[in-house]
Order: sequence, then C-alpha cells, then structure tokens
Amino acid sequence: MVRERLKLLGMASPVMVVRLPRGPDGQSRGFDPTSPRYLALAPSSIQASNNCCGSSLKEEQRSRSALRERFLRSLISMAGKSVDFTMYERVSVTATFVASDIDILNFQVSHLQTPLGVQKEALLRCPDIIAYMFTL
Repeated sequence: MVRERLKLLGMASPVMVVRLPRGPDGQSRGFDPTSPRYLALAPSSIQASNNCCGSSLKEEQRSRSALRERFLRSLISMAGKSVDFTMYERVSVTATFVASDIDILNFQVSHLQTPLGVQKEALLRCPDIIAYMFTL
C-alpha cells in the first residue's frame, strides 16, 4: 500500500536516514573539533620523528605515503566483501564492508555477525578494531 502511494507521488522507495547523536554541546550533531576527545581520535597533521636530517625526513614521508596508499587501496578492495574483524576483548565479528567515513574513524558494515546475533546495519569504531582480514 505504501509503495503504491509512493508511486502515485512519483517517489522511489524510501531511504533510511542515519542521524548522528547530539554532540557534547547539545546544539550540533557530531563533536566539537576542539574537544579533547576529538583531538585524541582525529589524526593531527603528519609530524615526523625527531630526525635532524632532511633526507631522512623525506624518506619517512615517502614511507608514510606508501603505507597510506596501501591502506586506502585495501579499503577500496574490501567494499562489498565479507570481512573478519578482530576487536578488543578477543571478540571476532564478520560483516560485509560498505563504507568508511572521510576521517576513517568509523566503518559502515551490513549483516554484522556477532556472538550475540546478527545486526542488519552497524557502525564499527576504528579505534576498537585491532585487525581485519578479507579474501581478494
């Protein structure tokens, strides 16, 4: 009945909207970028180790760049695939990877299989993930 009504209105199927919880200030959604929690979780600008030589700084930047590219390619490769996540407290979960947020602080997954049951859609916080594994 609802679908017929939507077709009459010329609308496609309804889409679920995910709302972020209210931030600590109570006004906005999300978190204040100047809060201690955000600063602890958000990656700051790349700071090199205390190296005095310019050549070693360039080498470190090259290494960081290569590792970052490899990680981003792994995210692209696992889109739509079943992924095994190892979480803290020795918890292993399996889910279909959907997407990551821009800061790579959360993974959106579907069909999350946990020891307590299956969750249709979920967000996994990246700081809680120790490792993930998937087949190519």
